[in-house]
Amino acid sequence: MSSHREAPEVSKDPVADNTDVYAFVSPDKPDTVTLIANFIPLQHPDGGPNFYEFGDDVLYEIKVSNSGDAQPDVTYQFRFTTRVKNANTFLYNTGPIKNIGDATFNRPQTYSVVRVARGRQPQRLADRLAVPPVNIGPRSTPGYASLAAQGVHALPGGRTVFAGQRADGFWVDLGSIFDLGTLRPFQHLHLIPMADAPGVNGLQDSNVHTIAIQVPKSDLARGGRTPTSVGDAGSVIGVWATASRQRSKVYDSDGHPDSFGPFQQVSRLGNPLVNEVLIPMASKDRWNAQTPHGDSAFAKYVSKPELAGLLPVLYPGVFPHLKAYTKPRADLLAILLTGIPTGVVPGFQNFTGSTQADMLRLNLAVPPSSKPNPLGLVGGDAAGFPNGRRLTDDVVTIELRAVAGLTIPLVDKSFTPDAATSAITDGTHNTNAVFLGRFPYLGTPAGGFQSRPGTPHS
Repeated sequence: MSSHREAPEVSKDPVADNTDVYAFVSPDKPDTVTLIANFIPLQHPDGGPNFYEFGDDVLYEIKVSNSGDAQPDVTYQFRFTTRVKNANTFLYNTGPIKNIGDATFNRPQTYSVVRVARGRQPQRLADRLAVPPVNIGPRSTPGYASLAAQGVHALPGGRTVFAGQRADGFWVDLGSIFDLGTLRPFQHLHLIPMADAPGVNGLQDSNVHTIAIQVPKSDLARGGRTPTSVGDAGSVIGVWATASRQRSKVYDSDGHPDSFGPFQQVSRLGNPLVNEVLIPMASKDRWNAQTPHGDSAFAKYVSKPELAGLLPVLYPGVFPHLKAYTKPRADLLAILLTGIPTGVVPGFQNFTGSTQADMLRLNLAVPPSSKPNPLGLVGGDAAGFPNGRRLTDDVVTIELRAVAGLTIPLVDKSFTPDAATSAITDGTHNTNAVFLGRFPYLGTPAGGFQSRPGTPHS
């Protein structure tokens, strides 16, 4: 979760595993949008001597649709290159790394950024941008926050980019929810009851590798303009990220691989938790390989989610209204696959048309909230999930409550949610590094030397 190890094949390929996607109007620069895609889940901070890094053989992409057909109109492509400066040492660094270009950084990565606009020639925005080292410890990477800040690069056209290790911004009680759907605060009401206990963030002390790009709204919106009307269809974009590999890989006698042929998508992510929780295990790999444009083939898993059927079974008597509801879940279809049309939520819409597609939909005309509510739209904050996704949005609680029926009245006034629905929570909060107030917003990753099991340190 949100998409950590969510499918059988990509769980064996963490370098290509897309864990989370975020899209939001930048709170400190509201004329821009920040797009974030995280990869390489569940990183232990002390995972050396071969520390985590982006894959040279992976094509990473962040895609945006602005025309209502769930096809990419704007794509940002990222390709990485790794080199070894000193072939005679096993060390990642041969001394303290105080600057991103220090000779002591023995295995640096650089990357290129290419913007592809639909129907136009690709635009190469940058080459050989430096990736900061991972956070090894105070001797190897002293003053890590300042060191990592050197990885923020300006691009042409008022754009900014960062690629490197960050603290995982997602939080969830993995051990609880995957133990036969244990929800808080109802553990004592489970079919196999146990005493209620505080939630445990299963991602505490975990790092990820982040690709973040901040661009003017006009870089993404239809017609290259800056949207100002929430009701305008042209104000809404759909966002998702992908990782792709070439179809063939051949190893030489030294054990080094070479890749050949066209690229095949192996991971994708739009809305959080869709492939993780809604798509059946036998279909997860196929889902990862498909484009959002074809998601009508998976809509049946959204309109009748397995978890909604399990909740009344796992919690006898707690969800009687949900148990009796047999209609297709039009609320979930709207939230996850089409966006919310005008008239459902007063003064708001993020509808992208009738094409069913898993995309993170963002209305660019909704300004950042002065007092963000972690429950986003269901908490009365139109700047939050499912209108895009901010780092502080509690998407696990939001989606659990939605699946349990909280959002059904938006489309079916005859339904009354069960009393327990609005109390559901996974019982955790973000216990990783504090989010930054500036780009790239995700917090300083936990350091290898400083961290102890269950205790993150920057």
